[in-house]
Amino acid sequence: MNQPLPFRGGPATGRADLAEIMQKVARGDKQAFSTLYDALAPLVFGIVVKVVRDRAQSEEVAQEVMIDLWRQAARYRPDAGAVTTWAATIAHRRAVDRVRSAQAASDREQAQAAREHTTAFDEVAEQVETRLESEQVRRCLRGLTELQRQAVTLAYYRGLTYREVAEALRTPLPTIKTRMRDGLIRLRDCMGVTT
Repeated sequence: MNQPLPFRGGPATGRADLAEIMQKVARGDKQAFSTLYDALAPLVFGIVVKVVRDRAQSEEVAQEVMIDLWRQAARYRPDAGAVTTWAATIAHRRAVDRVRSAQAASDREQAQAAREHTTAFDEVAEQVETRLESEQVRRCLRGLTELQRQAVTLAYYRGLTYREVAEALRTPLPTIKTRMRDGLIRLRDCMGVTT
């Protein structure tokens, strides 16, 4: 693009020159915008890179700011402050927005990863716990008498009633009830269940 705008006569003249250039930009003068770009791009980039700290993102944000200056040139009011102040304010706001947006995205990703990690861990832990409990039940069932083990297995694993268990084992119903009660008490004690 063009060489940076030479400021003749000190800062007051520079302000006036940039204000005039901004008015031309507001009217759609592309050459004036080229001059404005050359004059403000280093300032804008410097502000953005201090906030964003990532050079590639800073370049993107600085470009967005310069496009904003082009689009919003008609909104600039010289009595409200210098063009450089207005540009610096826009640059700072855009940079802060980018940092906040990036942080929010990072927070969402970390939260999602934590949820996914926790879910996977819980499934594994549950499977291990179920296996351990199943093994403990099998071990405790081996500690029962043959009639107790058969009666409990038929009732709890096959879903038979006391009467159906008695018929299947060809044992009187009161005997089945007593053996199952005694077997369940021994299972409870073996498994360490407290009532």
